[in-house]
This record gives sequence, C-alpha cells and structure tokens, in this order.
Amino acid sequence: MTPLTTRQRTVLIVLLGVQFMLAIDFSILNVAMPVIGSGLGFRLDDLQWIATAFALPAAGLTLLSGRVADLLGRRRVFLAGMVLLAVGSLIGGFAQNPGTLLAGRVVQGVSAAVATPAALALLMVTFPEGPLRNRALGLNGALMSAGFTAGALFGGILTDALSWRWAFLVNVPIAVAVLVLGPLLLPESRDPQRPRLDVPGALTVSLGLLALIYGITVERWAIAVGVVLLAAFALIERRAAAPLASPRVLGRPTVRWGNAGGLLVFAMESSVIFLLTIYLQEVLDLSAFATGLVFGVTGAGAFLGGIVAPRLIARVGLTGGLVTGLALQGAFALALVTLGDTRTTGLVLTLVFATLGAFGHALGIVAFFGTATSGVPDSDQGLATGLATMTQQVSLTAGIPIMSAIATASASMLTGLHTAFVVNGLITLIGASVIAVALGVRKDQKGKKDVSTVSA
Repeated sequence: MTPLTTRQRTVLIVLLGVQFMLAIDFSILNVAMPVIGSGLGFRLDDLQWIATAFALPAAGLTLLSGRVADLLGRRRVFLAGMVLLAVGSLIGGFAQNPGTLLAGRVVQGVSAAVATPAALALLMVTFPEGPLRNRALGLNGALMSAGFTAGALFGGILTDALSWRWAFLVNVPIAVAVLVLGPLLLPESRDPQRPRLDVPGALTVSLGLLALIYGITVERWAIAVGVVLLAAFALIERRAAAPLASPRVLGRPTVRWGNAGGLLVFAMESSVIFLLTIYLQEVLDLSAFATGLVFGVTGAGAFLGGIVAPRLIARVGLTGGLVTGLALQGAFALALVTLGDTRTTGLVLTLVFATLGAFGHALGIVAFFGTATSGVPDSDQGLATGLATMTQQVSLTAGIPIMSAIATASASMLTGLHTAFVVNGLITLIGASVIAVALGVRKDQKGKKDVSTVSA
C-alpha cells in the first residue's frame, strides 16, 4: 500500500479529529438531557429541542455550505465553521436559561453544516481517488461511527464527573487548536471558475430542508411545505445558469444511489441506538452511565469496521462494500428481536449484536462516502460532499421519529421494540438488495473488481 506523505498525515489528523468531535456533538447531550432539563427549567416535552435545535441547521444548511466552500475556499469555510463551533459551545456551556442553551445548540448546528462538508471536501482533494482515498475514508468512517456511539459514553462521564456544561465546553480548546494549526497545515482549494451563487436555489433548498426536518421532528404539516420547496428547488436547478446542485453531478448513478445507501446507513443505525437506549434503561433498568459504557463497546466495533473497510473495499469494490455494510447492519438489527427482559442475557445479546451491527455500519459509512463522491471532479467535491453530508444529517434526524412511532404503537414496550427492530432490519436489507441491482460492479480486463467504477 502506498504510504502517506507527512503532509497528508498531518492533514488527516486535523480533519479526522474535527469530524470525530462533530460526530460526538450530535449525541453527547442525549444522556445529559434530564439533568439539563432540571437544571435550566426545561419542561419534559421541550427536551427534544436540545437535539432539534442542532439538527435543523445541521441538515438544512449543508448543501448550501458545501457549494459555498467550492466557491470561497474550503479551508476558509472550514475554519469559519470552527469559529462558530467555539462560539456556540461557549454560549451553551454558560447558558443560564433554556433560550440561551438552545441558541448555543443552533450555532453548533450551523457550525456542523459549515465545517463538515468543507472538511470532507478537503479530504477528497488531498487524497486522489483510489487506495489512498479509501484508506482516508476508512479512518474517517471509523471515527465518525465511533463518535456517534461514543458521544453517549462521553456525555455520561462528563455529566457524572464534572457537569453537563463540559459537554459543550470541551469543544472550545479543540476548536482553538484547529484555528491555530489549520492555516499552517491545510491546503486551500476552490472551484477555479468561481461561478455566481445560485441564490434562488440556495433559498429553496435550505428552507425546504429546514421545513422537512422540522416536520419530521416537531410538526407533521411542515413536511408538505418542505416537499413543495424541494420540488421548486428541482425546477429552479433545471433552468439556473450556475445551479447550486449541478445536473452533471446529480445525474451520476453513483451519486444518486450512493446517497440512497447513505440514507439507510445513518437513519437505520441511529434509530437502533435510540431503541437500544430505551431497552437498556427502561427494560433492563441500567443507569445512563452504564448505558454509555455499552455504547462504548459498540463504538469499538464501529472503529474496527472503519479500519477493515478499505481492505474489504479493495476486494469487493465500493458498491460491494456498501451492500455488504447494509446487509450486516440489517441482519444484526433483525437479530435484536431476540432481546428479552432478563438483564444478563439481554446485556450479552445487546453487546454481541449491536457491536457486529456497528461493524457493518462503519463499513457502510466508508463505502457510502466513497460511492457518493467517486468520479466527481475536484471543482465539484464541495457539492458532492455537501450532498453526502446533507444525506447524513437528514437521515440521522429522520430515522429516530419513525422507529420511535413504531416502537410506541404497541401496548408492551418490549413487543414494540421487537417490532421496530424487525422493520428496521427488513428496510435495511431490502435497500441493500435494491442498491446491488441498481449499481452492480464492473470488472476490469484482468477480471478483478474495479473499486471506483460502477455501472449506470
């Protein structure tokens, strides 16, 4: 395997560290929500806004931010995201009332929307398509998947040992370090043509995504508004001289089906973690800290999956990796239907099946980002990674309400959870089959699987 240069290694450390931190930020407050609520005076039915205030801007602004990074410079936009992260974390960490804390979460969500696609685009232009990029994506997927699950562990430790405020404040020194080192280590890159920004497209897609996420998480009527705005966005892009979402990028089968796979990878696994949180705390009566430790073990499985992913993708191709990851994730979600109300047995089965499912999840993440950005020129990497990040953020938000509704429809909590696990697993497995048929894998002249070329 081609070794990384010193410059590539330093760029990788900075970007992956930030990606890991942003992944943790998504879930680090979940365990601490009851403590935050009692400390700041949140009503019980308002606690969801701690997560929603982050998710709305994180999902709604990613596509726009990715394209802005192409035009203004990816390093510049990435560092702007770090400034926002530090500001939002300080606001949340020193909040004395619900409104101030939610304002901090909004700023954190904007920082995720700004920094994540820019960081991923910098990763793509630093590492050429092929084994080196797959290796970088493998590490990225490992840390991202581990971060989502480890957030609960870190949140529990910080809340119990110090204060929930440190779940915010821990970001500040890291963001400052990146702001100092970033200009020295990270390359600047942008679209050399510098076309004008598609303002009508930017407004309709951002408002449409905001309405869609608001509808999924809070008011169902907003889903219709989001669909109308996104349909208007599609019409605008067909006629725009410099479209925000270039048809030449959206028309690639790898972009379309890669993002479809990513939607399943994130939506289904995030909802499994949510369902398991309910199972561990409400059925097995574990503490928040013990629940965090369980997810720490599954995070280790995810990290291993990300490390193994590049070698597996080198053998079966990007499409094969995505399908395999989804199949593993779906199969072990189905296996969770065996969970019962006996603590010892339930805990052992949870650790085994959730860890193996997390392994498949990490493989799916790596293959998703590789598939959704393969063959895209450097000038459009901000758009491609913005699309992928948008898919990630929307799916992380969308999966939980759907599976929660299924789980709570039954009179028995355990029966409801079993039903949700079955639905989750079947959707994931069916999706894997559809993507396998839609993309397939070409073979090169030597008969080996080509990891970067897929059929239309």
